[in-house]
Amino acid sequence: MLSKQRNRPGLRAVFIASLLICIFVADTVTDFEIAFAVFYIAVILSAIGFLSTRGVVFLASVCVGLTAISLLLTKQGSFEAGVFNCGISASAIGVTTYLALKTVAAQAAAHDAQEQLARVARLTRLGALTASIAHEVNQPLAAVVTSADACRRWLAHEPPNLAKARQAAERIVRDASRAGEVIARVRGLARNEPSRREPLDLNEAAIEAVAMAQHEIERNGVALQWHLAEDLPAAMADRVQIQQVIGNLLLNALEAMAGLPSFRRELEISSSRDADGNIVLAVADSGAGMKPSVLEHAFDAFWTTKETGMGIGLAISRSIIEAHGGRIWATSEPRMGAVFRFSLPAAGKDTP
Repeated sequence: MLSKQRNRPGLRAVFIASLLICIFVADTVTDFEIAFAVFYIAVILSAIGFLSTRGVVFLASVCVGLTAISLLLTKQGSFEAGVFNCGISASAIGVTTYLALKTVAAQAAAHDAQEQLARVARLTRLGALTASIAHEVNQPLAAVVTSADACRRWLAHEPPNLAKARQAAERIVRDASRAGEVIARVRGLARNEPSRREPLDLNEAAIEAVAMAQHEIERNGVALQWHLAEDLPAAMADRVQIQQVIGNLLLNALEAMAGLPSFRRELEISSSRDADGNIVLAVADSGAGMKPSVLEHAFDAFWTTKETGMGIGLAISRSIIEAHGGRIWATSEPRMGAVFRFSLPAAGKDTP
């Protein structure tokens, strides 16, 4: 209805003018004690949103003037009662005009505030997306640089080791492709697009993720232990996204142990099934562990205890796991390091 009125301003103007005339005539030809002029309120309300604020005020003044003219033109009834009713009508017109204009101003302010909030939300989302992509592609791009250096060294040998150089070049292609996939997945996650789910062996996904971080594990002199449960069911999951989560947990574990002597750096990766039949993967480090106050905020976006951290990796990990119908959490005991676990429903269970 409002849309039609906006598209037909001429009809609305005619309607307002006709209503104004009808009320004036009715107020003039009838007994003035009836105070018919109070219906000018309908004229004012019809003009709200159609006329400007000055136009509405002018129209209200016209209504008050016509009320006074009707009082003078009407020949019947008590003049004193007519003056009293005229005052009531003029007051009603004035109060209605004031309240209607205040309401319109409040609605306009609320609309402006909503638009401002929407702009802030878009900027925040854009900033979060930029930070997410920058964080997530850091690992594959670092691997590309490492493989490129290795390739160059193998080619500089006398004679050049072409087989090793070829392997390094293949790793460059693989990691560069992975960087592209990560960007696409993060953008899809930001747009709430459904993930590309397929039957996923979580043990295999973990082994592949560790292989991609193998250089960092060796460079940091970390002893790696595996405790993978056999005969785990498959999970319906996006392989790239789940490996992003595992990669984040691995890098966090390596950073947590960076200040330890190399002989104390131990990383344990295990898988199991919980009491509800969900598949659980755990990444445990031998670092200093985490305080309860840190654990409480560990998965909050842009919250970090690292001087150079972005506080985005674990937040993305939680978004990915929860989008798969799973759960991610962390535990820590004094002098025992931190353990990050996430669970995924087995294929066939109801997921969001």
